[in-house]
Amino acid sequence: MSHPAARPDVDIDTGVPARVQRWHHYLKDLENYAALRTPLQNQGTLVRVTGLVLEAAGVRAPVGSVCEVHGEAKDPVLAEVVGFNGDRAFLMPTGEVHGLTSGARVSARTTPQAPPLLGKDNQLWRRTEDRGLHLPMGDGLLGRVVDAHGHPMDRNGPLQYVRPEPMVRRPINAMDRDPVRTPLDTGVRAINSMLTIGRGQRIGLFAGTGVGKSVLLGMMARYTAADVIVVGLIGERGREVKEFIEDILGEEGLARSVVVAAPADAPPLVRMQGATYATAIAEHFRDEGRHVLLLMDSLTRYAMAQREIALAIGEPPATKGYPPSCFAKLPQLVERSGNGLNGIGSITAFYTVLSEGDDQQDPIADAARGILDGHIVLSRELAESGHFPAIDVERSISRVMTSVAPREQIEAARRARALLSKLTRARDLIQLGAYQPGHDHELDLAVRLQPQLVGLLQQDMHDRAPLDMSRSQLCRLVGT
Repeated sequence: MSHPAARPDVDIDTGVPARVQRWHHYLKDLENYAALRTPLQNQGTLVRVTGLVLEAAGVRAPVGSVCEVHGEAKDPVLAEVVGFNGDRAFLMPTGEVHGLTSGARVSARTTPQAPPLLGKDNQLWRRTEDRGLHLPMGDGLLGRVVDAHGHPMDRNGPLQYVRPEPMVRRPINAMDRDPVRTPLDTGVRAINSMLTIGRGQRIGLFAGTGVGKSVLLGMMARYTAADVIVVGLIGERGREVKEFIEDILGEEGLARSVVVAAPADAPPLVRMQGATYATAIAEHFRDEGRHVLLLMDSLTRYAMAQREIALAIGEPPATKGYPPSCFAKLPQLVERSGNGLNGIGSITAFYTVLSEGDDQQDPIADAARGILDGHIVLSRELAESGHFPAIDVERSISRVMTSVAPREQIEAARRARALLSKLTRARDLIQLGAYQPGHDHELDLAVRLQPQLVGLLQQDMHDRAPLDMSRSQLCRLVGT
């Protein structure tokens, strides 16, 4: 009998034939593959495209999960499940649907398992509970401008030091949040003195078009005492995105900011996703213990995007064409901001609310007033008279000012409001020359202090007004 070394088909070390060893390796690979619990791929076919909605048959995926629609284009179209009817799933695309045909393959997106075991091109997949969208998060977003998918728009190269995280987070128990007790310096004198903001407060900027809300947001982005600033430009004109970043935000503001842009020409689901992504980024930095300023322009465009989606899938309209889901989505988005768990980190949020035709009873404006911690109203009349920022302090309120401002400032602010109200009611008499000093001492004082009151509430966009200085100016002016 010959020695094993003399036989070419036998391993020298083990004495086992090479053919048997290959079978052992093959069986081991099959065992590893079976341990992965790889499910059958969940897929269906595209049966209808109507307006903004794609209908797919055969695919079973929960609402909010992401699907891929494979058409003639090289890259699949991503779509989110927004509803279903029987065995038909309603999908809302996040990209261009040009080129899709009836019968296109629709598959539910799954999460890839990290290193494939069965070859270089054989990617293995596994089913997970979270099949929603995961987008980049991390310090690498600071100073960058990204779209609603987390792709850079500033042409400064790919994102670094980021990792994908889910967009949907578990809500914070209301009893675990610290109350708003710390004042926040916004750098705007009218807000610091008359409408003091607290760290962790959610407040709305109510304005029509062209009254300076973007300039006011830029002032707060540059001057507010915050560690990180997240700006969500949702549904605005594409031209305004670059102008806001270069002319209003500036290099100083951009250095500590993350800008998420979803302009008006983006699909409605992308606009909603941009608002959700900006909020998720703010939550990420808050959970790290940082103080975040979230500026979202605008909450109304977010509601309009939800209206487009809801009407497209057949939800009946309610108030001015807004279906009930719009009013349910607003608090779900707004309640994600605020103070973190046990006072660790905070999100102070400013949401702009567009008042159509300067109508403060607009349904979205009315709903926003009920779910926010105050509102700042910008007046077109003040803007047209050259008063900037055009904040109408008589119609504005900060619901937490009594908890974050000293008593003397609160009394001074009430006194100043009363004087401004006197001037407003007597404006016609003063302009007609019918006002006679000496009959009303309060009105006499208001007329005498009018130039100083107007000067207190006006401010150039390039000037910063610290909180302590604004407070002392107000107290000295009204003599409290």
